[in-house]
Amino acid sequence: MPEQGSVGVVTTQYYTFAEPPNELQLDCGDTLGPITLAYETYGSLNADKSNAILIVHALSGDAHAAGIHSEDDRKPGWWDNMIGPGKGFDTNRYFVICSNVIGGCQGSTGPSSTNPKTGRPYGLSFPVITIRDMVRAQRELIKHLGITKLLSVAGGSMGGMQTLEWMTSYPEMIQSAIVIASTPLLSAQAIAFDAVGRHAIQADRSFNEGDYYSTGEQPVQGLSIARMLAHITYLSDDSMRLKFGRALRSTSEYSYDFSSEFSVETYLDYQGEQFVNRFDANSYLYITKAINYFDVSAPHGSLDNAMARVRSKVMVLSYSSDWLYPPYQSQQVVNSLTRQRKDVTYCNIQSDYGHDAFLLEVDVMRKIIGGFLEHASPEYAAARGTVRNVDSEAEIGPPASAAESIYEGDRVDYKMIVDLVDEKSRVLDIGCGDGELLEQLIAHKGVDGTGIELAQGNIVSCVRRGISVVQADIDKGLTPLPDGSYDYVILSMTLQVIKRPDYVLQEMLRVGKKCIVSFPNFGFWKVRAKSLLMGRAPVTRNLPYAWWVSPNRHVLSIKDFREYCAERSISIEREIPLNRKGLVWTARMWPNMLADEAVFVITRS
Repeated sequence: MPEQGSVGVVTTQYYTFAEPPNELQLDCGDTLGPITLAYETYGSLNADKSNAILIVHALSGDAHAAGIHSEDDRKPGWWDNMIGPGKGFDTNRYFVICSNVIGGCQGSTGPSSTNPKTGRPYGLSFPVITIRDMVRAQRELIKHLGITKLLSVAGGSMGGMQTLEWMTSYPEMIQSAIVIASTPLLSAQAIAFDAVGRHAIQADRSFNEGDYYSTGEQPVQGLSIARMLAHITYLSDDSMRLKFGRALRSTSEYSYDFSSEFSVETYLDYQGEQFVNRFDANSYLYITKAINYFDVSAPHGSLDNAMARVRSKVMVLSYSSDWLYPPYQSQQVVNSLTRQRKDVTYCNIQSDYGHDAFLLEVDVMRKIIGGFLEHASPEYAAARGTVRNVDSEAEIGPPASAAESIYEGDRVDYKMIVDLVDEKSRVLDIGCGDGELLEQLIAHKGVDGTGIELAQGNIVSCVRRGISVVQADIDKGLTPLPDGSYDYVILSMTLQVIKRPDYVLQEMLRVGKKCIVSFPNFGFWKVRAKSLLMGRAPVTRNLPYAWWVSPNRHVLSIKDFREYCAERSISIEREIPLNRKGLVWTARMWPNMLADEAVFVITRS
C-alpha cells in the first residue's frame, strides 16, 4: 500500500492528437496518427505554470507513477516512494506529470492499439519508434497542458535517455534536468541482452509474426524469458547473493531434475509471470529497439556538440553497483557538460542494489533530488547571492562520516580566501566539503562556483545548499577540464590528504589562472613540541585526528611548500600565515614556527 505522504487516489487521463492529415513525423520516415497518450498528474499547477515537472519512465514503466487507482488498490505507482507530499518530488510544491510513452501498452498508442486504417491491432505494422519520437509526443502533451517551460524533466534508465533528449532537442523548454542511472548511448553488452530478449519473444510458437491478438494466445513463455533475463541485469552480484545465495525454495534436498528449486530461480519465475499479465510482447520489441537506437550525440556530431545545446541546470546520478549502465557512462555526460561550462552536479550513489537502485535508494535520493529542485526554481535563481543559515542537518543533510571527512578544524582560512577571490570570477573548489566556502564566495563575491568532492554525505550537503558539485577523485586529475578554464582553483586543507599532491598541483595550475592552496603547517611549534618532547604523533587544532584514524598522508611545512614552488618554477603571489585568530603579527614574525596553517596564491611562472 502507499506509504504516508501518498497522493492518494488518482485517475489516468488521455490526450489524443496528430489527427490525420497532421500526423507526427517519426525518425524512421513514417508518420503516426492519431496518437493517444495516457498520463497522470499529481499536485497543483501554480498560476504562472512554473512548477511543472515531467517524470519519464523506464522500459517497463507507465503513466501510473504515484498514488493508487482505488481505495482497495493494493499496488501504488511505480515511483510512489519518491512522488508525494514531502517526498523528493514534493507535490505540495510541484505539479508532477507522468505519461506512458508511445509504443507502450498502458493506454498510449502502441502495437496493441487499433490501426484506424484496418480496424485491427497494429502488431508489427506499427512503425519503428525512437526515444526522440517519444519525446516529440511528450512535447505535444506539455503544450496541450498550457506549459511553456518545465521546471524539470527527470527519469531513470530509459527515462534518463528521454531526459537527455529533452535537454538537447528542446533546451528552451526546461529549467532543469535529472538524469538517473542512464547512458548517452547503449554499450554492445546492453544491446546484446535486449537482442536475446527479443529473440526469445519471436521464437515463441504463439508469436505468430506479431499477430497473436487474433489467436488469443500471447507469446507468454517468450516474454517471460525476456523479462527474466532483463531482471538479472537490473540486480547486482551482491544484491543477489544477499537476497538469495544458494538457498532452496521449498526443500532442503536437491530434486535432481530441471524444475525451479533455487530461490533465485523461483523469484525469476515470479517476475516473468507477473510481467506477462501487464505488458504486451510487441511493445517490448519496439521499446527495446528504441533503447538500442538511442545515441544522444548522433544528430549533433559528438557528445560535446550535443551538450553544448543544453541550457538547463543538470543533475546526473549513477549507482556504484550498476553494471547495466555503469557509472563511467554517466561520467561521460558529466565530463562533456563540464567541458561546455554547463551547470552540472554529479553523484555516484553507493548502493548494492544494482541498476534497480534508482527505485530503492529512497533516503539519499529524496534529499539530493529535493535539494536540487529547490535550487533549480527561478525564484531561487533570483535570490542567489545571499548566505542562508543552513547549519542544521535537516537543511543541508548529514555530514560526511569521520572516515570521509578530511578536516574538522576552525576554518580561519575561509575569510582570507573569500578576500583573495575577485568578484564575478569562475571558481573551482577541490575537496569542497559541505559547500560552505563556495556558498560564501557566491554570496559575497557573486562567483560562478563549482565544487569537486568525494564524500557522498558532503555531496548531499552541497546540493541542499544550492552548490553545483561533481563527485570525483582529485588524485585522478582534472582531465575533462580545458586549460585555463577557471579564474581560481582552490584546494583548502586538502593537500596533505591526497595521494598525488605533485600531480594535483600541476593539474590545478593547468586548469586555473590562479590557484589558492591552504594547508596545516607541520612546522608549527606545537607540532614540533609534541613530537620532540612527548615523543608522540601530534594532535592539534589543524591536526585533530589520532594517528590511527588520521587521513593525513603527507607532512609538509610552510618552508617545504616554498621550496617545492621554487624547484618547479611556480610563482608565489601571496603567502599568508595564519593561526587560530587569523592573520596576526606573531604568525607573520616567524611563520614556519608560529603559524599553524597557511594560505598561498600561486601561478605558473
